Amino acid sequence: MKVVLFGPPGVGKGSQARFLSDREGAVHISTGVLLRRAIRSGTELGQKAQSYVESGKLVPGVLVRALAEDAIRATNFKGFVLDGYPRTIEQAEWLDEFLQEEGTQLDTVLSLEVPADVIIDRLSKRRVDKETGENYHLDFKPPPADIPADRIIQRKDDMPDAILHRLEIYDKETHPVQDWYRQRGMLQEIDGRGSFEEVYGRIVNAIPTSRSAS
Repeated sequence: MKVVLFGPPGVGKGSQARFLSDREGAVHISTGVLLRRAIRSGTELGQKAQSYVESGKLVPGVLVRALAEDAIRATNFKGFVLDGYPRTIEQAEWLDEFLQEEGTQLDTVLSLEVPADVIIDRLSKRRVDKETGENYHLDFKPPPADIPADRIIQRKDDMPDAILHRLEIYDKETHPVQDWYRQRGMLQEIDGRGSFEEVYGRIVNAIPTSRSAS
């Protein structure tokens, strides 16, 4: 299984990638996680990336590419789910070139699709305990009654206007990449509405080699 997974904030992409990792044996590769880990570990690449992060600049694509390729190579190309990479057409071309050089290719590219109003409703109901950092959701995981109300806050990023702005940025950034894959007949759009299990079932059914990642 060699898959790229797209999805806007609030669509459940990270959870589905972890499902695929736990149940199908594919390695979940999140470039955001890898980048933060490299910075914390103080690796040479992490030190280079940290200088950009601290100055408020985007980490250069070549550094993210190196992280992604190292992580993919570590799987021995037997099974991975890419989350957060590629984000640009240039990165998509790099990934295609890298896999070709290694004698392999992606099985498919999946895009989880959920209407914006549903995503806004989901994310705007998230709450955080400002003392512990524990996340809650007003519908699915309400804060315990014994926690003082003034400890439960709504992050600025989870305000409806902020969510809409994040979705607009995501759409602007990822549509060209999705179109690039669509033109190559690789993109499949998956309905991201419903329970995690329902969405997971749709994802597994869409992956040609989901049961034979080896």
